Amino acid sequence: MKSAHGLRILWIARYMPYPADAGAKVYSAKLAESLAAAGASVRFLGFGTTDALPEEARHVEWVPVPGERRSEWLALFSRLPNGAAVDASPGYRRLLEEQLREPWDAIVLDTYAAGWALDRCLAQRFSTQPPPVLVHVSHNHEGAVWRDLAAESSGSLPRRLVVWQNSIKVRALERRVVRNVDLLTTITDEDRAALTVGRDAPHAITLTPGYSGTVAAPRRIDAATPRRVAIVGSFHWVMKQENLRRFVTAADAVFAQNDIQLDVIGGVPDKLRAELAATARATTFHGFVDDPADYLARVRMAIVPEVIGGGFKLKFLDYLFTRVPIATLAGAAAGLPAALREQMLLRDNLDALTADIVADIDQFEVLNSRQERAFELARSLFRWQDRGAQLHRAITQSHRQQRASADDVSAQALKRLSASTTIK
Repeated sequence: MKSAHGLRILWIARYMPYPADAGAKVYSAKLAESLAAAGASVRFLGFGTTDALPEEARHVEWVPVPGERRSEWLALFSRLPNGAAVDASPGYRRLLEEQLREPWDAIVLDTYAAGWALDRCLAQRFSTQPPPVLVHVSHNHEGAVWRDLAAESSGSLPRRLVVWQNSIKVRALERRVVRNVDLLTTITDEDRAALTVGRDAPHAITLTPGYSGTVAAPRRIDAATPRRVAIVGSFHWVMKQENLRRFVTAADAVFAQNDIQLDVIGGVPDKLRAELAATARATTFHGFVDDPADYLARVRMAIVPEVIGGGFKLKFLDYLFTRVPIATLAGAAAGLPAALREQMLLRDNLDALTADIVADIDQFEVLNSRQERAFELARSLFRWQDRGAQLHRAITQSHRQQRASADDVSAQALKRLSASTTIK
């Protein structure tokens, strides 16, 4: 840990974020690391191992949770949503108890799923002086995302009931976490506005992601660039799977008719991959790759076709900094400045998006203009060091307010005690 003079932060997360093979892992890792770089001592808890930690992440203290997660079948009978219920293992609870024997200036609940630890952290806040600042790092407006997934859910009746039940649990836990923390961070202004409705809303700040990946050299798209488009992501989450399924279903035949190839770059569950590959003619599944930059250098456009799920899409940053023109649904571009959205192909539905990708695939001046202007805008907007400094300032301010409030309570108690013992 760092000097005792800095803020001491306990970070309760779902998993060790390395290997950083999903957007949520990247956001958690880089936000924690940038907070440490800003001067805080950060101890990060989560399932997994530290085997894949890069050298530059060593200034955070990473503590793996012992044991395994709870059974997903048992989670169905919990009052907590699935993500929180499986994490609330005996091993994680024991580890949290050990950590809370130490003094902390702030405790971070990373994503709504860390809400399983809320009650224990509230007890800590009410039993220690000065109390730690409780921070909720939100990755999404999860209640809205799960509501949309439940509304769009297909499959058997039991499956739809499970999704519907979980959406209710997610909404309840997310609201409770937001209502009880001192500081809320969101990735987009839209999420911040939606989550802070009501009198009990905490202080909230928006922390859009930074970028620390590959920055491509200037490139020109021309007739020698293959007539390929790409989607990059991790498709192990049910919402990501459904979005991929819908786009491939809508676009594959159209792309095949127009001699356009679609590259899907990222881990896809075997069952879904087999399902889509059985009928696909223009789509190639490449699996997980450490750095998609080489693939993106050989395509004319990159696509974010997410119908379900709000929040900021970290894959935008991969596309922007590897200088690839972006085609996306208007609803998926939440959190991006208007000036950036103007440099993208935005449409309201998958059919329109597919049709205009076909229309623009050979418009080289349009494609090069989009990628060049978008890159120039992005490189000054998405810096992790700025996010760490913002979060450090917000926690420091909340901590000072907590101390001042605790001192005021102590002073009032001493005053009442003195008055009650004075002999008149």
